[in-house]
Amino acid sequence: MTRDLDTPYRGGFVGTEHHFALTVYFEDTDAYGIVYYANYLRFMERARSDFIRAVGVDQASELGSTGSAYAVVEVDIRYKKPARLGDDLLLVTTVDHVRASSVHIQQRVMRGPELLTEARVTAAFLDGEGRPRRQPRDWVEKFKAITTQ
Repeated sequence: MTRDLDTPYRGGFVGTEHHFALTVYFEDTDAYGIVYYANYLRFMERARSDFIRAVGVDQASELGSTGSAYAVVEVDIRYKKPARLGDDLLLVTTVDHVRASSVHIQQRVMRGPELLTEARVTAAFLDGEGRPRRQPRDWVEKFKAITTQ
């Protein structure tokens, strides 16, 4: 398989799941080589941003034209097992349900078959003043098409 090494990695969909792979680097860990707890949120943000791009939502364009964008307003996270320096991880993102101005997302951090961390994330669609507003109708339809419930 030939890869373009100048092109950034992008995740993709396997059915209704978005998969995003990454490796744990030294900067992600504490002095014992264990991933620092807050870095799981960084990993999830990266995977969620790629998920939104992969579903066909252009946040950058919307932000530029209307000042609206998604913002995380709630996270419920559970740490089950630690990831360590050098681990290859897979972040799996799915949509639980969609509301007029929010998307409810499940994310799992996996090391092979092992579940390391899981989170429920609510991303609200906010206007330029930080107030909730309705998402564009076509975005709602894109998210509903991959909703797991």
